[in-house]
Amino acid sequence: MTQKLTLAGTEVARIGLGTNRLTSTPENHVFLRQAVESGIGLVDTAHVYSGGDSERAIGEALSPAPDGLVVATKGGYTGSGSPDALRAQIEQSLESLRTDTIDLYYLHRVDPETPLEKSLGAIAEYREGGKIKAIGVSAVDVEQIEAARKFVPIAAVQNHYNVAERTSEDVVDYCEENGIVFVPYYPLKGDVPPTLGEIAESHDASPEQIALAWLLRRSRVMLPIPGTLSIEHVRENLGALEVELTDDEFDSLA
Repeated sequence: MTQKLTLAGTEVARIGLGTNRLTSTPENHVFLRQAVESGIGLVDTAHVYSGGDSERAIGEALSPAPDGLVVATKGGYTGSGSPDALRAQIEQSLESLRTDTIDLYYLHRVDPETPLEKSLGAIAEYREGGKIKAIGVSAVDVEQIEAARKFVPIAAVQNHYNVAERTSEDVVDYCEENGIVFVPYYPLKGDVPPTLGEIAESHDASPEQIALAWLLRRSRVMLPIPGTLSIEHVRENLGALEVELTDDEFDSLA
């Protein structure tokens, strides 16, 4: 199994870190630095996470960003996808992350009140100006991805997907066919098949590692971002990169 892929021009491990509960504390600053030292190459945040504190914590702990790290953020959460709203959020994210260039910027949600072309156009302005390297979309279906790609190159798609949540099966397949990185959020949430625990025991692994290993096996463009504030959990999650499921094990969870 390939343990790395390229995102926003940087080769990163195929296990990232979600930070929707991250706040800016000295302890969390240490945690972020330890996570990167342990091998995390993608740190994922958003303008709305912890009221903006998640981005601030990342900026305070990881700026200037070390080589090999991709920091992704998002703007345009429900109802705020207008060009003016997105510009304001991008400016705030640049300030909070203490960076001149955001590695990967997602449109967090497609705004039904704003044409997709206008939302993406505002983000594209920053890409053309060198302040955003790559653009992604989140919580989308295949039709919306295809529409987005008419306006800007799409480097990543972030949807809810895991062993228990398969609504985005066709999106995963589309991303693989088109070389788009698929970033499942909540990769460990939900009820799992009983066989998962048995597989974990046979590999001397945790159930969470097996759930992540299944995702990694599911598609070569998969890059899960389990959220945690524990460095022990980060290291355990990264351990999933070493787990090789057999065909029968993978199929039993499919």
